[in-house]
Amino acid sequence: MNAIEEWLSQRVADARLGPAARRVVEIVATQPHLASYASTADLAERAGVNVATVVRTARSLGFTGWPDLRLELRSRYLGSLSANQVLAEHEWQVADDPISAAIRRDIENLETFARTVDAQAVRALAASIHAADRTVVAGSGTFAAPGMQLVHAGTTMGLDMRLERHVGTALANTVSRLRQGDVFVAVNFWWLPQQLLDAAEVASERGATVGVVTDQRTSALTDSAAHVVVVPSEGASSFPSLTAAMSLMHALLAELARLGDGQVQDAMNRSEETWRRMRLFHRQP
Repeated sequence: MNAIEEWLSQRVADARLGPAARRVVEIVATQPHLASYASTADLAERAGVNVATVVRTARSLGFTGWPDLRLELRSRYLGSLSANQVLAEHEWQVADDPISAAIRRDIENLETFARTVDAQAVRALAASIHAADRTVVAGSGTFAAPGMQLVHAGTTMGLDMRLERHVGTALANTVSRLRQGDVFVAVNFWWLPQQLLDAAEVASERGATVGVVTDQRTSALTDSAAHVVVVPSEGASSFPSLTAAMSLMHALLAELARLGDGQVQDAMNRSEETWRRMRLFHRQP
């Protein structure tokens, strides 16, 4: 049994599916590459069912509809591949013009994110960060980049935030200081580092509110999370795209600015005055 089949079997175990719905699941399990690109109509035709059956099947498995399930399936499918295999997966798309292909992929990710985003989950995560004594944002490698944007701008807005890019004892020491009233945000796509998963579990055990930004709704990270925001991350080459994740961070910052209102304005004025006092930026004559 491959990873997709194993994941689906766990979802199906908690659902009551009729024969037609099981045909849909069988296509998804045995042809994940095809299904991860298929429209609702394409999948219905392949399974020999109507479109409504595909939609009902996706909802029975815990998703809002086929686009939501397809996003999860695509992320899981790519997550089962090595970097070289992911590159081969996209080779036909980027062969002629990789630059345009990368831009188109990011546009498609943003369009998908706009259609599938759980705005309530974004608001809830922002509210937790706004109310937190302090917030730690953790991400590994390039996946720390969206967290860097959130932490830098959030700190400028007067929030007590820290970015943790390191693993090992550095991450362990940071997580060990978390307590009730704090927030721990894990940002991760593609493969999941074991230490990030362990850190989220420890943070939850210590009473901190855990938020997760991921490309898989059923990532192991979500088991410890109070807030989960799913964003598409497929790139045009070997590695995930962070464009939609950065868009999410901008949305979180906009909501944090709304929640903070006058306090945010005061904090930003203090930050800018400090920048001026320390002569951080060149001023045109």
